[in-house]
Amino acid sequence: MITLWSLVQIIYFLVVIIVCLRIIYDTESFSKALAYLLLVVLLPIFGMVFYLSFGINYRKRKLYSKKLIVDDELSKTLKKDILGQSEIALKNAKSSLREYRKIINMMTTETINSISDNNHVELLFNGEEKFPKVIETLKKAKHHIHIEYYIFEDDTIGNQIVDILIEKAKEGIEVRFIFDDFGSRPVRGKMLKRMREAGVKVFPFHRVIFIYLANRLNYRNHRKIIIVDGVEAFIGGINVSDRYINYPDREQTYWRDTHLYLKGQAAYILQHTFMCDWNFCANDRLGPTVDYFPPLPPINEVNNKVVQIAASGPDSKVPTVLYSLLQIINLAKEEVLITTPYFIPGESMMDAIIVTTLSKVKVKLLIPGVSDSWLVNAAARSYYNDLLEAGVEIYVYKKGFVHAKTLVVDRNIAVVGTANMDYRSFDLNFEINAIVYDETIATELSDAFYEDVKSSDFIVPEEWLNRAKGTQLLEKGARLMSPLL
Repeated sequence: MITLWSLVQIIYFLVVIIVCLRIIYDTESFSKALAYLLLVVLLPIFGMVFYLSFGINYRKRKLYSKKLIVDDELSKTLKKDILGQSEIALKNAKSSLREYRKIINMMTTETINSISDNNHVELLFNGEEKFPKVIETLKKAKHHIHIEYYIFEDDTIGNQIVDILIEKAKEGIEVRFIFDDFGSRPVRGKMLKRMREAGVKVFPFHRVIFIYLANRLNYRNHRKIIIVDGVEAFIGGINVSDRYINYPDREQTYWRDTHLYLKGQAAYILQHTFMCDWNFCANDRLGPTVDYFPPLPPINEVNNKVVQIAASGPDSKVPTVLYSLLQIINLAKEEVLITTPYFIPGESMMDAIIVTTLSKVKVKLLIPGVSDSWLVNAAARSYYNDLLEAGVEIYVYKKGFVHAKTLVVDRNIAVVGTANMDYRSFDLNFEINAIVYDETIATELSDAFYEDVKSSDFIVPEEWLNRAKGTQLLEKGARLMSPLL
């Protein structure tokens, strides 16, 4: 006769088996599936709860099916114009761009990742350079302002920007604002009410409701973009928060970050990205009218830059952000400079970096000395052994916290955006990067990298590889969890 306890054990065992089968079937990444299986086997109850909360593969489960449909409808309308401009940009581009045709061809099959010329580009370092430019540009808006942010704080700079948005809305300017409901929690209160009362249209990208809390926290809109009048735009790593501004009269951690100001056709691509996100989360629908995609005057030939936007997320057919970075690194001939605050690269990125290094290309990695997560930092350090043995130079930033997400190859191509070099950015988050095919911008970003190196400690391979075995074991243990971080 089966006792109640025996029945409970049988049910428990069957549930564990079902969850394990679900992990194997539903998780595309082998390493991630292995990590989840290990967690469920070693810590069954916690592991099952963790997987069911954070591990469901929504790219397969079509959580964003509505978004995919909306995006396709908008893309069909814009495809002819934007992809047509991409062909013109390629024809007008310098001959030096031909060696990057593999990257360009891979991405221009989708409207949202198109290439453009006729752009003015400026690098903005830290909040001290970004926010004055943002404020100046917002104040000049004549038709519309579109803003999309992961973190938007209810602090000095946040309220300064909100005041401008309210002022512009009262002038009759269209103002639309998308915020991540987890990253921008302060927006939900008085700030949200103030904006809506003034006529600003504000929506969370994915509203966090308690019953769906965990899963919706796992898929975050990490993008940071502004488009003004369809002509001027901003993209990069700097959120809206006082912490990103290094005030000279206030004691705080020095924050090192990088952003881009764009004026020209690249704004069209960012506009398209914003519209896709807006039509998914808002209660009204934006269409591709001339007001949002106005005719552009030609940019001075000296300042004309070729820019390509790489955007991807759980709704993407392929992880475009990851693939574009892999292709750029693979095409390097002399030097690769990587800056990232979170380094949990995964197998494909590790292989690309190591193969490039072994091919006698100098690869240098700049990472922060202190992370906001001990577990993430430990997992990141576990990758250094393989990199150092291959010949990668690793620098630990000591002046403060380096939050920039940049890549420079051969002083010819520069990437600035929102994506970290980790599983979350490559697979879970909605991310967006700008790729600038220009020697001047790439050289300026390279110079900034070497300036940051002056405030960094070089990791001596012999010393690192000979660290205490216990420390290395702890880091490798954290690495087992890296696909879940």
